[in-house]
Amino acid sequence: MIKLKIKAVSSLSFMLFVVLFILSPNQTTAQDNCPIIPLPSSAVKGNGSFLLQTNTPLVFNDDALKPIAQYLQAELLKSQQLPIGIQPNSGKSPAIKLVLSPKKKNGSEAYALDIGAEAITITAKDVSGAFYGATSLMQLIRQTKKVKGSIILNAWKIEDQPAYGWRGFMLDESRFFFGMEKVKSIIDWMSFYKLNKLHWHLTDEPAWRLEIKKYPKLTLIGGIGDFMNEFTPAQYYTQEQIKEVVAYAAQRFITVIPEIDMPGHATAANKAYPEYSGGGGPGHPEFTFNPGKEGTYAYLTNILKETNVLFPSAMIHLGGDEVSYGNHKWITDPDIAALMKSKNLAGTKEVETYFMKRMADSVYQMNAKLLVWDEMAAAGLPKDKTIIFWWRHDQPQVLTQALSKGYETVLCPRLPLYFDFVQDSTHNNGRKWGKLYNPIANVYSFSADNYQSQTVAKNQILGIQANLWTEAVPNMQRLDYLLFPRISALAEAAWSPKTGKNFPAFMERLKGHFALYEQAGIYYYDPTKPGKYPEPVKLNKGAKRFDTGD
Repeated sequence: MIKLKIKAVSSLSFMLFVVLFILSPNQTTAQDNCPIIPLPSSAVKGNGSFLLQTNTPLVFNDDALKPIAQYLQAELLKSQQLPIGIQPNSGKSPAIKLVLSPKKKNGSEAYALDIGAEAITITAKDVSGAFYGATSLMQLIRQTKKVKGSIILNAWKIEDQPAYGWRGFMLDESRFFFGMEKVKSIIDWMSFYKLNKLHWHLTDEPAWRLEIKKYPKLTLIGGIGDFMNEFTPAQYYTQEQIKEVVAYAAQRFITVIPEIDMPGHATAANKAYPEYSGGGGPGHPEFTFNPGKEGTYAYLTNILKETNVLFPSAMIHLGGDEVSYGNHKWITDPDIAALMKSKNLAGTKEVETYFMKRMADSVYQMNAKLLVWDEMAAAGLPKDKTIIFWWRHDQPQVLTQALSKGYETVLCPRLPLYFDFVQDSTHNNGRKWGKLYNPIANVYSFSADNYQSQTVAKNQILGIQANLWTEAVPNMQRLDYLLFPRISALAEAAWSPKTGKNFPAFMERLKGHFALYEQAGIYYYDPTKPGKYPEPVKLNKGAKRFDTGD
């Protein structure tokens, strides 16, 4: 992997920040001074303040808002040690008021937050909007110093709604297993920043992490190992743990989407049930499932049936990527040869497409949508039941193809949205694309708006997502270092429209969030002080994905 050697004290990414700060044509506005991330659509600071204390009641006008009230109550106790009560909506002031207003003109997930001397009022058309109003309020509260058990909140009038409905983050736990406590913590931060889709990559070459009752060896054997150590004892999520995580996320308006990768990246599964293996290639043993065996389709469909029950998202990601790294034996396999002859398939790519169409049918029969990586853009899958994830930034023509065919699409290009890429030119442990990497400025400036001209249908681009593969993430500390603070920039790129973007103002607002990371014990990268927390972990194994471009 190519690495830049820079002797200067300041890193390249920090110099980039300074240049952007000096040359930015944007002027800081009153809205830019709002400490909430992502930046609200409109934020006006008012006069006066609200005194939040233990005897401040929390009220709501609709029973559908009770879970939001309970969430806010729990967060105030957890983060501020401030116990407040939920009371009937008596209209008394001062109070925190949650108001559901069906007549409100703004769309789904929109909210208004009004902080005045007599009340804090969150108004929304739907419950999700009320939740995001509550998260904005918690951001203000957590950045305000508590004095003698009370919090004096400045007056604000905020109107807000998201630019995109898909605001996602993908976590790879096949290569390194983090466990429930860490995943819940990530979910907490996702909700704090109004991200709403957790794409959970649970199966791949190193290990299988999802309990399937019908095939127990998937976890007992396939769950052994990780990217760094193939002998790490089996680690996986039981079905009860999966249900707990999914429910925890749902309370925070986050949808959890599982990925069961196929027909490639199947090594761990094939260790457990080798009878369904289609072989592998150099460096990638037993990499594929066997598309030529009828039993393979029944086996995988049974797995997907259990998976679909555990994840009520009605979406399953089947991967479909990088199959060519391990389909070397398909040409000589007698079962696949028979399939090619009987179905008149010209080559391995046609076999791959045949396989995916059959597995797609299994997903559709479960009343679920199929999610796939962009290699499947040309597979002829039904556009009304399939979502394409564009990840190969160096192949924009694939995105053009997916959009021109009418597929709903999520944008997650390697540059700048792969968080396993380093975020500073001087960092050595992790990925670069030649000399390129993913500093926070690049994450912040990415906008799905730039691709709207290629769409053929309204709302075809669902939104954006960052992906964190974990070849170079052997512990929690390094996970935090790669995720923070880029998760905040991701949130603003996904929630806020392109117009009004102001990176220097964002960096000023971000300083208040560094203190929150400190309080949470997060080992983060500070782009304003690159040497504050050095890059952690010297890796013991060459961590490189197949597509580095190095």
